[in-house]
Amino acid sequence: MSPAFVWPVRAYYEDTDAGGVVFYANYLKYMERARTEWLRHLGISQERLRQEQGVIFAVRAASLEYLRPAVLDDLLHVTARVTDRRRASLVIRHEIWRRYETETPELLNHGEVKIACLDAGKFAPRPLPDLIVDAMTAGDPEQ
Repeated sequence: MSPAFVWPVRAYYEDTDAGGVVFYANYLKYMERARTEWLRHLGISQERLRQEQGVIFAVRAASLEYLRPAVLDDLLHVTARVTDRRRASLVIRHEIWRRYETETPELLNHGEVKIACLDAGKFAPRPLPDLIVDAMTAGDPEQ
């Protein structure tokens, strides 16, 4: 299992419902952004992948469990960790933690997202490009 990538985000007014609670669908947006930033951290641009490799990613399945609500102004840490890698897909486990200055972090949400690697023109499964596999496994003693 790869180490977790952590992306910090603040819960803004636009993320909340009338009660000041983060709207449930926004957790998926936070997870999507964390995956994008994880790829950037690995030196991979999704737009360059599309243009140069003809590869795009699509969510195949998502499963989330909501434990506690995030509210306006919360500082959240969204993690992304690859838990399974297949020829043309990845399973990414996400956790969303509320971070405090002085208190223990609190797990608010967790889930898994299965990402399919697709040919950008045909929308058919395609093997993960070597540059992604190489970037993911660099420095990982289990690979």
